[in-house]
Amino acid sequence: MHLERYGSGQNIYFGLHGWSGSCATFAPLACALPDDATLYSADLPGCGKSPAPRRWDLSTVTEEIAESIALVAETPVTVIGNCSGALLGLLATRQLKGKVGRLVLIDPFAYWPWYFRVFVAKSFGRYAYYSTFANPFGRWITNRSLKSKRAAATNLTESFAQVNHDAIYRYLLMLAEIGEIEQFGGLRLPVEIVYGARTFRAVKASVVRWQSLWPQSRCWELAGAGHLPIVEATPQLSEIIFGKYAKPAS
Repeated sequence: MHLERYGSGQNIYFGLHGWSGSCATFAPLACALPDDATLYSADLPGCGKSPAPRRWDLSTVTEEIAESIALVAETPVTVIGNCSGALLGLLATRQLKGKVGRLVLIDPFAYWPWYFRVFVAKSFGRYAYYSTFANPFGRWITNRSLKSKRAAATNLTESFAQVNHDAIYRYLLMLAEIGEIEQFGGLRLPVEIVYGARTFRAVKASVVRWQSLWPQSRCWELAGAGHLPIVEATPQLSEIIFGKYAKPAS
């Protein structure tokens, strides 16, 4: 997997982007990186500069992510998962057995809302995906329709203009296979769950499920942010990840 590295400190952070993202997803956090930190930002297998996985299946992709995390440090790593990258990070963490010391999940879904299921329907799912995300007009319409879920200057579909759509659609199909979050209930490490105040209702409902799964978790609602806190609330998010923030969401 291709990695971008920021900083050279002893505390290691490993970022996994979400659906349609890349290693550039975490670039806004680089300017807030403390001297004692190193941030690795990955291109998932088959995305950005990373070659396709050895096989296009969930277990292989998880193995390659876990291998990359294990290689960056001998000490426990903080894994930062953005959106669907949170789920992939959880799968890799479960394999790594002690190599991950902390999880930061940014706007993570705990279940599949209906609007994702549309894109994996056997009869018309691929057509629905390409019409919505591979088509410039479809992206414009979708971004406009989601204006309540983002800051005014944020474009929720912009990243889809640069991606390999075959790879991104394969990820969508793999994410549909993950199943219920109860499989991650055995994780006992510290967990931070961060979400935008203006994000999707399904994410906010998911936060309740995550908290029920992990009583040790802490949740943070970022005022003014939608589904993209990394760009919409960079200073607050940086404090949560790298420092101390004032007060978790009640």
